Amino acid sequence: MIDFCFVHAADLHLDTPFEGVAKAAPEVGDALREASLEALDRLVALTLDEGAAFLVLAGDIYDGAERGVRAQLRLRRALERLGEHGVRTFIAHGNHDPLTGWSAIGAWPEGVHVFGSRWVESVAVEIGGEMAATVHGVSYARRETSENLALRFARGEAPGFHIGVLHANVGSDPEHAAYAPCSLADLRAARLDYWALGHIHRRHEVSRDPWVMYPGDTQGRSPKPAESGAKGALVVEVAGAAVREVRFVPTDTVRFVHGEVDVGGLDDLAALRAALLETADALRAEHAGRGLLVRLRLRGRGPAHAVLRGPRAVDDLLDDLRDEWRGATPFLWLESLRDETLSPLDLDEVRRRGDFSAELLALADGLRADGERRTALLRELDEPLHRGRAARWVAELEGAESELAVLRRAEARALDLLEQGQA
Repeated sequence: MIDFCFVHAADLHLDTPFEGVAKAAPEVGDALREASLEALDRLVALTLDEGAAFLVLAGDIYDGAERGVRAQLRLRRALERLGEHGVRTFIAHGNHDPLTGWSAIGAWPEGVHVFGSRWVESVAVEIGGEMAATVHGVSYARRETSENLALRFARGEAPGFHIGVLHANVGSDPEHAAYAPCSLADLRAARLDYWALGHIHRRHEVSRDPWVMYPGDTQGRSPKPAESGAKGALVVEVAGAAVREVRFVPTDTVRFVHGEVDVGGLDDLAALRAALLETADALRAEHAGRGLLVRLRLRGRGPAHAVLRGPRAVDDLLDDLRDEWRGATPFLWLESLRDETLSPLDLDEVRRRGDFSAELLALADGLRADGERRTALLRELDEPLHRGRAARWVAELEGAESELAVLRRAEARALDLLEQGQA
């Protein structure tokens, strides 16, 4: 069997409006407007640089069914460039860009195959006159697609490597809507070698038997946990009709990142500012070459807490830090600065007092040591939130923090209120 590689990408959301981003400086706003389209250009360059036989796009290429003209023209030019180099493209549409959406493109360049929605289509790929792979795929006819589309797939008798292209929620990921929901067992039943999935914006390896992969989106869209960090595509190398290697390669030009500063030991505002600058410099080094939108959190107990409680203290510090990085290339925009600090306390001394605060610490210590009890309590406490308007906030919180982190924050806040006589 012939060896080859292909690139798997999804959730390009071309010309995305960028959700939840604070009002930014003009140069930052310009970068955000171009970011998803520049990620597409990087994706094309990656595909050509890797010598890939084809590119697979697993849904939500556009951000909405209306499909802006700028996005459509940019995509057509990108795929035309691939076609000029003999690289094929396979496209399955998802919930954001169903086939019923508006399109200004009547015909795609040679080598582009857009999967229909009536049934799973299977397209043979020959390389050098030899049968190398079969790409199976299906698109959404409409946004609200709740059918288990995975059940339509079947390997067939063709030789070579078999790939399934599907926009779906495997295993009911709570961070994303249940479009085309299915289970890993459903995917395995089709007997394909690799599932090129879209819809989940976190890069995620579901399985290696068979390979079931989410590449995540090609460009982060907001500070939410699922949208933060490096974003890109997967390069899949195939040898002997089996996966030899799957590599992630970033394509993003703007990155949403999170940082944290512990105020313990920081005596005044100058020390706090220096610590924030150091944290930002470390993030710039870690994510070199990308424009950064940074969300910083201040945590811990220390003298800086009293300073931050002053009128407009946090807002003024935020403005000062933004001025510090203004004009930096690549840019760094401090999206928000969150004060979660607490007043200084000697916890060992509190434990020795034997009062209500000591009992609170004992309860928290017990929950830290008993994972099952801790999980049960947290689920009991947040169940009403899951049913109400705060459900989305709870999902974001759970994605960003572990149970121990949530417990630590609750313990610190409750203890602070007790010590101030507010509880």
